[in-house]
Amino acid sequence: MIILGIDPGLATLGYGVIETDRGKHKLVQYGTLVTQPKQPLPQRLRAIFIGMNQLMDTYQPDEVAFEELFFSKNVTTGMAVASARGVALVAVAQRTENLYEYTPMQVKQAITGHGKADKQQMQQMVRVLLNMKEIAKPDDAADALAVAITHANSMAMKHLFRIQ
Repeated sequence: MIILGIDPGLATLGYGVIETDRGKHKLVQYGTLVTQPKQPLPQRLRAIFIGMNQLMDTYQPDEVAFEELFFSKNVTTGMAVASARGVALVAVAQRTENLYEYTPMQVKQAITGHGKADKQQMQQMVRVLLNMKEIAKPDDAADALAVAITHANSMAMKHLFRIQ
């Protein structure tokens, strides 16, 4: 099974693609979709939409898992990132109904065993779990791989995480 993990963002959207078979995970690819801050919001959203469609065409994932958004301070930034997530979700939903989401705490718990793990712990565990030589960079891509691994390890309960 091919899983596409998404760490939503407007400036940088991280993605990670893994192949999983009976509990064994293999890295396929990871990276980011980047938009320029000086561009108008509609152009940035269009770029994310096009990029997500390209990812779907290239990797043809069986299932797609998103990290749920969490905002504590800046509502304006939160709205822009939510718009980017919405556009990414629409692009994917055109192709599949196999859409799932996990909170940041659920991802940290699944990857490290501790829901309040720091970035370094997360990145190191992603590297180990996917047998990578180096930590995935940038952070957004590493986070997306963590989301994909979390989904792969949640197969028995995945119905609980389906986006409704």
